[in-house]
Amino acid sequence: MSQPELLADGVVRLGTRFVNWYLVADDTGVTVVDAGVPRYRPQLEPGLDLIGRQSGDVKAVLLTHADGDHTGVANAVHDETGAAIHLHPDDAESARSRGKKKADESMAAELKHLTAWQLFGHFTVNGGARPPVVDNTISITAGAMDVPGRPVAIPTPGHTPGHTAFHFADHGALFVGDLICTWHPTRGRLGPQTMAFNVSTPQSIQSLGEIENLDAKLVLPGHGDPWTEGPAAAVARARVTAKADGRPGA
Repeated sequence: MSQPELLADGVVRLGTRFVNWYLVADDTGVTVVDAGVPRYRPQLEPGLDLIGRQSGDVKAVLLTHADGDHTGVANAVHDETGAAIHLHPDDAESARSRGKKKADESMAAELKHLTAWQLFGHFTVNGGARPPVVDNTISITAGAMDVPGRPVAIPTPGHTPGHTAFHFADHGALFVGDLICTWHPTRGRLGPQTMAFNVSTPQSIQSLGEIENLDAKLVLPGHGDPWTEGPAAAVARARVTAKADGRPGA
C-alpha cells in the first residue's frame, strides 16, 4: 500500500499506484471522495492523521461513480462513522449490482496490455473483484453540496450514466473520477486521457466540456498522479489522445 500524501491544505490522496481515493477537510469535518477497493480500509486513519482529524470527523462519502474500484470502503466508512454515501441516482442500480455495466468498446483490446492483467490481479488480491453492494445512497444533484468542503457536483456522464465530478473551489481541487485519468490503468500510458470501459465513449468525451473552464490548481483523477496545469490543459490533452486513438466521438 502507498503512504497517504498531503496534496494541499486539507486535501489527502490515498490508495496505490492502481487507484486513488481522497480526503477533503475543512472546519466542519471531512469528506471522503471515492472509496477505492475493500482492502484499502486501513489507509483511512493514517490519512486522517495527516490533517489532524479522526474517524469521527468524517461526515460524507462522495462517489464519482459506482464502479467497484471506487466504492470499496464506502460501506465500512458509513458503518463506522455514520457518514452518508452520496451517489448520482443514475448509478444507483449499478452500485446495488456491484458496479456491473456494459462498455461500448471491446475489452479484448485492453487485455492485450500487461498493465491490464496487473490491475485485475491487484483488484483480486484487494477485494475489488467482488466489491460490496452499496445501497441506501443519497442522490446527488448538480450544484452545491452541503458537506465538508462545500463542493459543487458536476454531472459528467459517459464512463457511467451517473458519473459526477466534484469541484472544491476553496481547496483549488477538482475530482474527476474516471472522466480523465493521468495513468491509463490498462495501458500504462501517462498524461491526461479518457478512460477505457465507458458505457458511452462519445458521451464521456462530450462531458470533458463540463470541466474545462473551471479554476482548479489540482485535477485529481481516479487513476494516476495529480495534474497541476489546470483543467483546460488536461481536457485538451485528453481530446488529442482520444482522437489519435480513433475513439468514437473524438
